[in-house]
Order: sequence, then structure tokens, then C-alpha cells
Amino acid sequence: MSVEIRKTTPYQDQKPGTSGLRKKVKVFLQENYLENFVQSVFDTLDAADGATLVLGGDGRYFNRQAIQVILRMAAANGVGRVLVGQGGLLSTPAASCVIRKYGALGGFVLSASHNPGGPDEDFGIKFNVANGGPAPESFTNRVYERSRGIDAYRILAAPDLDIDTLGRSRVGAMDVEVIDPVADYAELMEHLFDFGLIRSGFRSGALTLRFDAMHAITGPYAKRILEEALSAAPGSVVNAVPLEDFGGGHPDPNLVHAHELAAAMYSGRPPTLGAASDGDGDRNMIMGANCFVTPSDSLAILAANAHLVPGYKDGLRGVARSMPTGRAVDRVATAMGIDCYETPTGWKFFGNLLDARKITLCGEESFGTGSDHVREKDGLWAVLFWLNLVALRKQSVAAIVADHWRRFGRDYYSRHDYEGIEVSAAEGIMARLQDLLAELPGRSFGEYRVALADDFRYVDPVDGSVSEHQGIRIGFDNSSRIVFRLSGTGTEGATLRIYMERYERDPNLHDLPTQQVLADLIAIAEELCQVRQRTGMSQPSVMT
Repeated sequence: MSVEIRKTTPYQDQKPGTSGLRKKVKVFLQENYLENFVQSVFDTLDAADGATLVLGGDGRYFNRQAIQVILRMAAANGVGRVLVGQGGLLSTPAASCVIRKYGALGGFVLSASHNPGGPDEDFGIKFNVANGGPAPESFTNRVYERSRGIDAYRILAAPDLDIDTLGRSRVGAMDVEVIDPVADYAELMEHLFDFGLIRSGFRSGALTLRFDAMHAITGPYAKRILEEALSAAPGSVVNAVPLEDFGGGHPDPNLVHAHELAAAMYSGRPPTLGAASDGDGDRNMIMGANCFVTPSDSLAILAANAHLVPGYKDGLRGVARSMPTGRAVDRVATAMGIDCYETPTGWKFFGNLLDARKITLCGEESFGTGSDHVREKDGLWAVLFWLNLVALRKQSVAAIVADHWRRFGRDYYSRHDYEGIEVSAAEGIMARLQDLLAELPGRSFGEYRVALADDFRYVDPVDGSVSEHQGIRIGFDNSSRIVFRLSGTGTEGATLRIYMERYERDPNLHDLPTQQVLADLIAIAEELCQVRQRTGMSQPSVMT
């Protein structure tokens, strides 16, 4: 087997977004497109020679082919060992777990997360660094610069490797170990949660569950842990087989795309807990009987109850949330006397805080929650946390949420997504908002008086790095706020996300319809950004 140095020409569109490089499959199928990006990563790494890397993905279309290319390129670039998930499968949180457990230099995670899969849909690739988390912007910026000038890549002339059989083999001088993708992750979960208590709940019938894996990566994890280890009834995990096109569905766990789960939870005989995860297993949706838990509330409730769970019995060092996430967890942190950090969107921003031991729990409003056990958000972890909590408190999900609101107040919260809009229109909306910032403070919209208007700027408290233009914040003196942000996870057009939040302390006003409570803020948001006027869209694509 010989190393070939193949000439190539650069592409100018390989700038990683919020979580890696995501494009349509047809873009990745262009000549040397994948190879250019992978070589740019190797050229940026300082110590790949002889190192251990982790490799796997969510099983979407092009996953297996990409793994074979990356294996041959890793061997040609001097990597010593690669741990690859059996069948090319490895959830994003499990990849983080494996990187950390085996002291790997990092790993390639192949996924476009919650985006659709298939020949005409999306593919993605990102590099996670030695702490198990997504590479920081300083690294991805260097990868992007390298990709714009790359003229050759290195690859081993070798046949495809069997990635379906557990065990060790070699590609050239490089060791390859095909590992059980679930085992290390499952072992970690058992250390964090009271499996005995949860198992007893399932066996007694006090706990019942419906977990929708959405034909994505968490199916094998959920079957192994929830049904086999914890004795949830057979069939509790549905859509459990990962498919290259996610069964034609959209693997995004929200009330729109997981509508079958939502219907079951609002039916006549719902289970105790309903949950779903996304394409690569890092997101979660939590529901109870006739009850939907917003991600912002979920983070706050887990923080308030963390000391009851084995893995967090010593309490929390601090918490963090992304800027657009509802501020429910801020109120918990204040009551607990711990720090709460507000970061830009993107899990990589939590990495420094976790590594510096400033925080223990963190979360994003986009259905992502996690802790210091890995350096990614973790969908199944959140489900296990809720199962542990319900089994311990012997209350329904709805009762736990209501108790939390009585203690801390309720943050009515909603996100409106306008998807697939013209990039020029989206940029025009953000430019309009930028122009309004200076004149907004002190201006009134009915009972809402603007107290703050800015473009969020984040200074990392650990390394001092600065991230500009992370979203427009409009705060009102009654504690309500509106946030505008362009999403960085799509592959076609642009997605404008508008977040509305209003705090209500009075328990007698905690059970009102969310959109009704936020109606004034929704109208103000439209007046400010003119999204419907500028796009012709009469309503959001998705409301969560």
C-alpha cells in the first residue's frame, strides 16, 4: 500500500458553521470536496503523527463512503490508530465520550445533526478536539484558511475496510479498531444515574415510556439502555433502526417533526414520559402526559434538582445557557448562589467553561442539554435524567414543572423560525435591526419600554477570546425580551429565528396559552424586523 499525493484545487465555501461543515450531499460528491476539507484539518493539526483519532457518524446517506475516505487519508497522514464505530455509527455525545475515555487527539463526527438525510438532502462533517468538544473558532478558522489554498491531499491506495465486524485490523501502518458504539457511553450513563431505581419503576409499572428515535442514531443506544438495561417495556423505543434517509422524515425533535409522539402524549392513555432525539443524538424533546417541557424550562428544572441524582449529588459549580435560551435557569442559579453564564449559540462555547470547571450543566433552547460528563449536548442523557427525577420524586412530569413554576415563576417562551428565505432578504432584515439599535432604548411599544438594544458580543471568561455579532437583543423594562438571529445550521437559503420571552411570577397566571401571552411581543417583533412583509411569508415555518 502506497501513499499517494493527489493534486487538487480549492473550494471557497468550506467555512465551518455553528457545528462543522454542512452542505447538500451533491456538494460533498464534487471532486475532492470531502478530501480537501479532511486534508485541511490534518494540515491544521499539530500532532496527528502517531495519534489516536475517533471516527463515526449518524448513519445518514454518504456516511459509510466518507468513513472509508477518511480512514485512508488518516493512514496517509501518519495517524497511529483510529477507533471507528461499528457500521460507521457513533452518536455525537458517544463520540465525545470515546475521545475523552481513550485520550484521543480528537475525532471526525459525520453528521448534519437534525437536518434531513438522503441523496438529495444534507451531509456534514466536523472535527472534535481532545476535550471531546467541537473545535474552537480559532481552529476552524485556520482550517477554512487552509481549505482556500490547498493544492494537494494525501491518501493511501488501499481497498475498503470491513467496518461491520468488531475487532482490530490495519490500514497501512495504522491500527483500526471497530468498536461497539454503545458500550462506553452506556457505562458512563450508569455511573451518572440510579439505574436500579429507574429499573424498579419500569418493572413495577410506575414508569412508562415512549421514546422516538426518529430512525436516527439513538435507536441502538435507546434499545440497549432503556429496554435492555432498564427494563422499559418492549416497544417503548419506536423508529429505532437508523436509516440513511431517516425513513423520509425530518430528524428534529420538536412538536412539528415529532408529531406522532406529541399525539401519543396528548392521547387518552399517554405514558409517563415521552421523549425524542435527533439525527446525531445530541438533542432531546421532553414531554409528559398532556405536557410539553420547553428546553429552557428543562435545563432550569434539571439544575434545580441535580443534587438528587447520583452523578451530581455534590451540587453544581455553575450553569450556562446560550444567549437566545430562556432565562429560567438564571433564576435557579441566583437562588442557589452559583454563577450563570450567557454564551453565543454553539456548544463549543461551553467547552472552555466546562474545562475550567466553572460550570456543571449547560443548555441551548434548540433542544440541547448537557453537562460536564462529555463536551457535547446529549439527548439520551437528558431523557435518563428526567426518568431518574420522575422515579425519585414520584410525581408526573406536569407536576414537577408546575412545582418549579410556583417556586421560581414561569418564563413564557417561544421561538418562531422562518426557514428557507432568500439570503438577501435575511441579511436585509438583520441590517434593518442593526440600524435601529441606537434609537430603540427608551422607546415604548404599548406597555413595553425598551431598556436594552444591542448586538450580542461575547468575551470568553477563560481565554479572553471575543465573538462578535451573535444576535440582536431587545430587552424591556418589564423583564421581557425579543432576540433575532440567523441560524448557522441550514444548508439552503437562510433561517431567521425570533425568540420571545415574558416572565410571570403570579402562579394564577401560569397556565395560559403561550402564544396568547406572547402576542404583544410577537407583534412588536414583526414591527421591528418586518419579516412577513419582506419575505411574503404569512407565518413561521416552525413554532416551538
